[in-house]
Amino acid sequence: MPSGSTQHKLAFKGATIMGTLARYHAANLPDLLEKINRNSIGLDDYLNRFWDNDVSTNYPPYNLVQINNVLSKLEIALAGFKKDEVKVYTEFGKLSVEGKKEESKNDGEFVHKGLAQRSFTRQWTLADDTEVRSVSFEDGLLVVELGKIVPDHHARKDYL
Repeated sequence: MPSGSTQHKLAFKGATIMGTLARYHAANLPDLLEKINRNSIGLDDYLNRFWDNDVSTNYPPYNLVQINNVLSKLEIALAGFKKDEVKVYTEFGKLSVEGKKEESKNDGEFVHKGLAQRSFTRQWTLADDTEVRSVSFEDGLLVVELGKIVPDHHARKDYL
């Protein structure tokens, strides 16, 4: 069989797969979710955690850094906040960061107020195999170290 013929068959097979995937897009997302809920057990609760997390702000600014395949770091810029004004906790599979800023009285009038020092609550959905390893706050930067829980039978073991 000529190689051009093989490429044609592979291209046609790829088009069939893409045609199946292309059937599910934003317009028929409810159909896809219905199919997932009908054919799975317990996955609906897992997916609902994404839909229930309404993020309508990008404050405070943050970085998510992947260190390796089991460690990552969430860095949140909290300029002007003190350690006792920040609260970090996990609950129901979500990492929550809250900042409570009290109104400070200044002598004088602001000519320009560029530092956003308002109270906030921000949440991130955590995977079931992700845990918070450490939390530190220094120089206005909150760092949350996250790690994947690797079962013993999957962890690397050196014997020699």
